[in-house]
Amino acid sequence: MTQRTRRGRRRQGGIGAKLLFVFGGVLALLAIAVIGVASWVLDVAADAPSLRACKPIDRGGNTVIYAADGSKLGTVASPEARSLVSIERVPKSLQLATVAIEDQRFYQHDALDYEGIARAIVKNLEAGEAVEGGSTITQQLVRNLCIRNPERTIERKIEEAELAGEYAEHHSRKEILGSYLNVASYGTVEGTTAVGVGAASRIFFSKPVWKLKLPEAALLAGLPQAPSEYNPLLNPAAAKARRNQVLSQMAKLGYISEERAQALRASGLRVNLDESYFEHREPYFFDYVENRLIEKYGPNTVRRGGLEVHTTIEPELQEVGLEAMRSALPYSTDPSSALVSIDPRNGHIRAMVSSSYYEDSKFNLAAQGHRQPGSTFKTFVLTTAIRQGIDPYSTYYSSKPLDLYLPQWGHWTVHTADEGYLGTVNLQQATVASDNTVFAQLDLDVGPKAVAATAHQMGITSHLDGIPAEGIGGLRIGVSPLEMSSAYATLAAGGMRRNPVAVAKVVFPNGHVEHPEGSKPQQAVSPAVAWEVTRLLHDNITEGTGTAAYTGCAGQAGKTGTTDEYTDAWFAGYQPNLATVVWVGYPESNEISMSSVHGTTVFGGTFPAEIWHSLYEGAGVPCEEFTEPEQKISWAPFYGRFARSSPRDDTTLDGGDNDSGESEAPPPGSAAVGGYDPDAYAPGAGQEPYPAPSPEPQSVGGGESANR
Repeated sequence: MTQRTRRGRRRQGGIGAKLLFVFGGVLALLAIAVIGVASWVLDVAADAPSLRACKPIDRGGNTVIYAADGSKLGTVASPEARSLVSIERVPKSLQLATVAIEDQRFYQHDALDYEGIARAIVKNLEAGEAVEGGSTITQQLVRNLCIRNPERTIERKIEEAELAGEYAEHHSRKEILGSYLNVASYGTVEGTTAVGVGAASRIFFSKPVWKLKLPEAALLAGLPQAPSEYNPLLNPAAAKARRNQVLSQMAKLGYISEERAQALRASGLRVNLDESYFEHREPYFFDYVENRLIEKYGPNTVRRGGLEVHTTIEPELQEVGLEAMRSALPYSTDPSSALVSIDPRNGHIRAMVSSSYYEDSKFNLAAQGHRQPGSTFKTFVLTTAIRQGIDPYSTYYSSKPLDLYLPQWGHWTVHTADEGYLGTVNLQQATVASDNTVFAQLDLDVGPKAVAATAHQMGITSHLDGIPAEGIGGLRIGVSPLEMSSAYATLAAGGMRRNPVAVAKVVFPNGHVEHPEGSKPQQAVSPAVAWEVTRLLHDNITEGTGTAAYTGCAGQAGKTGTTDEYTDAWFAGYQPNLATVVWVGYPESNEISMSSVHGTTVFGGTFPAEIWHSLYEGAGVPCEEFTEPEQKISWAPFYGRFARSSPRDDTTLDGGDNDSGESEAPPPGSAAVGGYDPDAYAPGAGQEPYPAPSPEPQSVGGGESANR
């Protein structure tokens, strides 16, 4: 071997050694990098949140409100629509479609699909962008439940993988798929996001999930990857392409035949949007119930708690009531009307109706409207008098114009609407005639504060000032039909007050049941007092100002009410099984007179009484009669300032003959005492037109009359 050859071989050996050294160094660096990466991955995985920190599956959903007959009134509005369904109720076609498009090896891997991850990496590299994800259904589930800020970072993917593995150790495939189908997002419609297949099926197809056909199931299965892009309402072409992709994947995996997939790919989307998902029947009552629930449970529980709320409302009675209103007052220029019906036996609100159109005004006239009650408030004066032992058949007053100076309240004039006066009459006759001047005197005799106390005890919740004008309906704040109906229901229940109940029961997702409304009944007035008041109000509905309401049922009683200048008209009536108050007026102002509606001056005995009549007759309310209680009232001699001893006595029982009460007082018209001016509170409020007084009773012993 020559020296030159030997030098060549030494050079080659040196190069090889150097290359080997370099290659070895690279391998060492790669190993170090791999070890470093592995160490970093392990550190990130170790820092992943524990499953204990994950929020549980939302077992709630949207709160649904039902009527007394079980029919659905509506769903409480929420940013998310949820309707939890068990995996057993989800059709197999939807389960397989979801697996096919989201995680085709779902039943083969534990929690991570390494083959799928590798496939996604290759496809993404080939495309030069992210076109396929490698997340399994389990990873997507824990992302929803455990990752607070699901950003697209490597760290998040590592945490997600760690949690998915841990989650899969404690849950079966069936449980994981069922949970995923209840938390995945399926798109937003009109500001509400459908979360879970239960809500998505209702919103997009107007049917429960278990009734979905295969193409519908395939459409839903394709939405979670890009809910906005594939929304069938916003982008039907993309939605159809995505659905067909799902069908093709199902055929590829053998879930369906290629022939069937081909036929279904040619079909339409079949979308049938449920536009009424958040619409409400009986919207005024619905809002009333929703607000009551929020007061009790808070907005989050009501809007996302998945409650089943069973109410007391009767849709048929509602329908009849609305028809009665719109038949009586059919024109757009007519006054509005509202009514509330309450079952006196339990306080359940059976009807809450407003003639207004909800899209025009959300204001609930029946529950929120506070108006002057007119003569319907005289019932509380009458009840107070009978509680004090005043015999309505043997206690007389003079029906005449009043011009009073009251040391505590100032100057007060009272008159009737038509300036017609009956002379000396007893309280039964004054009730039938609804005489303002008699009830003004009676109110002063029994005490305005006592009248206010009686009203509150019977169910009036609005503030009362305890002033004389309140006795004939002149209230500073006014009252609502709801509270008036509650107060009259107290009389119908024999003096037993029960708070109005709109919510019969609330069922929570875990099966727990609550009865949030209704309290222990309280005896507001004695059964004997309620009986005597009812007798008098029965006379009013059969022979007085309320005859238009009478349907012929012997158990009916009621009272009309009209305010000064005819701005409000009422009828409040009841039977043992139903109390109803009807109001008519212009809600936009309490200064618009109803002096000519269809050519008629509107009193409580006109449209309100007619609506009441139509409600009871049209709904077929069973006629029930009252039973006289065993306990009787012990009538006491009454020596009121304004009362008279007999129909022929021209002097008051206190021995005086000055009805004006002006002794040692400034002349009429002086400044009001204490800043109160009674004339400011509807001096003619409540008076009804009445042609003639009732015949005098033949006998008044014990409060009975021979002709009764």
